[in-house]
Formats: sequence, structure tokens, C-alpha cells
Amino acid sequence: MCPYLANLGLGTEIENSQGVLSNQSWFSTNQFSLEVIFHNKMKRYECLTNDSSLASAIFVPYYAGLDISQYLWSPNISVRDSPGKDLLNWLVERPEWKKMWGRDHFLVAGRISWDFRRQTDDASDWGTKFRFLPESQNMTMMSVESSSWKNDFAIPYPTNFHPFKDSQVIEWQSSVRTQDRSYLFTFAGAPRPDLSNSVRGVVIEQCRSSKACKFINCSSEGNECDNPVNLMKVFRRSVYCLQPPGDSYTRRSIFDSILAGCIPVFFHPGTAYAQYLWHLPGNGTEYSVYIPVKDVKNWNGSVEKILLGISKDKELAMREEVIGLIPNIIYSDPRSRLESFEDAFDLAVNGVLERIERVRCVIREGKDPSIGFAEGDDYKYTFSEWQGYEKDPLF
Repeated sequence: MCPYLANLGLGTEIENSQGVLSNQSWFSTNQFSLEVIFHNKMKRYECLTNDSSLASAIFVPYYAGLDISQYLWSPNISVRDSPGKDLLNWLVERPEWKKMWGRDHFLVAGRISWDFRRQTDDASDWGTKFRFLPESQNMTMMSVESSSWKNDFAIPYPTNFHPFKDSQVIEWQSSVRTQDRSYLFTFAGAPRPDLSNSVRGVVIEQCRSSKACKFINCSSEGNECDNPVNLMKVFRRSVYCLQPPGDSYTRRSIFDSILAGCIPVFFHPGTAYAQYLWHLPGNGTEYSVYIPVKDVKNWNGSVEKILLGISKDKELAMREEVIGLIPNIIYSDPRSRLESFEDAFDLAVNGVLERIERVRCVIREGKDPSIGFAEGDDYKYTFSEWQGYEKDPLF
């Protein structure tokens, strides 16, 4: 990870983009470096205070994802769990904790939240139990993919674009708006043969058999995805970018495609609609195509046929919406601040501050702030919650 921590977590600057990227502000950013980028941006946040009694919220700069990455594959669950326990033992002794017993505290993780929600003490189970520890449950965690518990919130994966001034955002938006797009649809990813009920295998098969689709092989054999220039070159030339779930619901590719002005195509509500509530529109059909595949074994739909059935006017409207979302899903360079746009960091901080203020209102009303704060939501990632998206006659 050391090379990726250069430039305050942005990674090394991409110097030769072969004319694909704009001249500056593109970096080799690792998808797991979010917590470092977020921390460095927080250090320069305009509303910091040195007096914690005046603070609306307390940011805990714990690199949860990088910390646990050292131990995730350890067969010893005590080793996996100890870093988080050490943090909490220290944190609860701080005077700030006792103000709201941690409910005004928040942290950011650069891994999916499921990595911190091991539900048993069986060594064969994945992850740590950090988010199930009582003290941790009182905090809000933002990560690249949220769980089904209400104290976890999803914020965008970091892309490779980190502008340091507004004009660079506007220039990039103009560039992708006028881009010729020769591929109807594209999929960038690796096969997951061990996931028998995943739509990913069907997507790859349909893409490979279609002249209208470009398949970018991200497996070790293909190795075409390590260079962001390769990805953006194809995404910029594609009308639609397919985003089936993989090892988990979400993918960094969602935000790479939006950045390229490529309309994302989702197959499960947990990939975006139930996730990035502070950063993406509430009506998913404004910026994306939704093809719900509840049972891949009984699904015989054609992605190409569905996409060809979308009118040109609808396509253009969705692309314009996607291009307008670009500021929402990028993290600007921590060494500067955008003036006219709120980036992903700004929207995340606004979201968590509003959440904490709602808790304060509950306390002022004499009610129990624990009710509903960290409860599970069994329906969050079910198809039934998002049936309204299926009723659009265009899809």
C-alpha cells in the first residue's frame, strides 16, 4: 500500500494518459485508500474546532480498513478483533465520549462494512466483529459499502480523478459530454465461477457474444484493469456500463463509469440504490438502467435487447444526469477546495452531521436515542423494496 499513500492518499500522479485523461489531477488511487483521503480532507475542513465542547460531531481518524487488512486472513479471531477493541477501550475513556456516549462520533472505512460484522466466533467466518461491539454500535460508520444496519452508511469509492479547482471539473464534464461512443455497452470485471447464482457470469457471456459490447477482462489472465487509462478509454466510448454484483453488492466501477459519462446498468438494488443515499438521486431511473435479476437460473433476458429498446431521448437525458453527478462522486485534492461544487467528502460530512443532529433532537425530546440508531433492516437489500423502479415502461 505504501506507493498509494503518496500525495495524501491519492497515490502517484498519472503523467502519461495518452490523451485519454485531462492533463492534471489524475492519480493511481487505490480503492482501499478512502480513509486516508478522507482524513487528509478533514484536516483542512473549514468548520473544525479545537474546543470539543463546541463540536457538533467528533471524527475518529481510525484507519479501520487498513488496520484490519493486516489480519483479515488470520485464523485467530482474537488477533483480528484486538485492534478494534484497543481503539474502543481508549475512546470510551475520552471526555468527548461521555457527552452523547459516542452517538456524535463517526469514522470512515475504506473497505465494505461486512468486513467488520462477523456474527460468530467461528474462525472460518470472515471479518472482525468490530461493528457488533457495544461501543462501536453507538458510532456511525461510513464505508464504500454499507451493511443492513442503520448505523452504517455508504459513500463513494475513490476514483482516480481528484481536481484541485472547479475549472478542471467543468472541463472534464464538457469532454465526456461531447465524446463519441462506439460501444453500446461495456463490462469491466473478472469472472466469478464460484458464485453459481450470480448474474455476472451471464453478463460476461452475453457481452462476449455481442458485437455491440466491449469486455474488459480484469482477471489475472486479462490484467487489463490495473491501468486507469485503459478503463477510462473504453468507458468514455461506451453508452452503458454493466454493474452486476461480484464478491459483494457494490463495485468501484460504478463511479468510474459515472466519471466517464457512461450510464450504469444495475441488476440488484444493493449495488447502488440502497447504498449511496447522500450522493445519488432518489429516483434511480433518472441516471441508470435497472434490470432486476432475482434468480439467474430462471432469467433469460437479453441485456442488448433491453438497451436497444431505450429511446435516444431517454439515453441523452440519463447521460446528462450522469455527467451532472460527477462532482458528487469525486474526492477533490485534499490540498485545495472546490468553490462551486460540493464533492463526495462534503456530501458525506453534511449527511452525518444531519444524522447526529436528529439524534440530538430525540434526546432533547426526552426520548431514548438508542431506538432505531443501530437496528438492522432486513428489507434494505431485497428486490421488493425497489419494485417501483421496475414499473418504468422503458425498462
